[in-house]
Amino acid sequence: MKTIGLIGGLSWVSTAAYYRIINEEIRHRTGGYHSASMVLKSLDFDPLVECETPGQWKRAAELLAQAGQAVERAGAGCVLICANAFHKVAPEIETAVKIPLLHIADVTAASIRRAKMSRVGLLGTRTTMEQPFLIERIVEGHPVDVIVPKSVERERVHRIIFEELCRGEIRDESRILLTRLVEQFRREGARGVILACTELSLLFHQEDSVLPVFDTTELHGMAAVEWSLQAPEITADSRPSDFSAELTRTPAINVRDHKHR
Repeated sequence: MKTIGLIGGLSWVSTAAYYRIINEEIRHRTGGYHSASMVLKSLDFDPLVECETPGQWKRAAELLAQAGQAVERAGAGCVLICANAFHKVAPEIETAVKIPLLHIADVTAASIRRAKMSRVGLLGTRTTMEQPFLIERIVEGHPVDVIVPKSVERERVHRIIFEELCRGEIRDESRILLTRLVEQFRREGARGVILACTELSLLFHQEDSVLPVFDTTELHGMAAVEWSLQAPEITADSRPSDFSAELTRTPAINVRDHKHR
């Protein structure tokens, strides 16, 4: 079992979900009292929320790069950013560390490819829905159309994430709103929906959706387990992008695609 590195606290609520998902799957696959070998650098989320604004991303990149270096020094063999939005600074983290970064968009794209879907909806923070860094990587090499809600609904989803989920609050009225947005995606021709915020799966599950759900938190955590147990050989000449491409070709990382909870 190889050691997984996590950059967490983005928020702590979803980091707890990563910890649970990874350990449950390790136990499921290996039996006994086994649990995952992990290194977690959990950051203070408050200053990072302030960084998620125009002109402040450089500071976010510095903080996350330092966190990546910390998990590397502690013995991790790969690193995950436990958030979708902060993958905006993934290139800076890849530059700062020698270990490979397992990119959340790569494992999500691999799952969509296997499902053979050509149009999907995406829900996430304002940054993730409005900026191209995640969507462009999802569609790279795969002709899938990704749609997002209209501006007013984007603001409502963003508010649910930051004002409720990041604080551990689960509200039925917010789940109903997401259900309606997914129904709208269906009417617009989407055949699946990406939960592109690691907190959203705390509120919205497959049974709430008229479309198959691509839960990026679970997909990312499952890919980390696959790496830990069946990692391809990584050499000094390997590039992080090569690592992600190789890993996402492994069918086993998608053990729980569209799992009904």
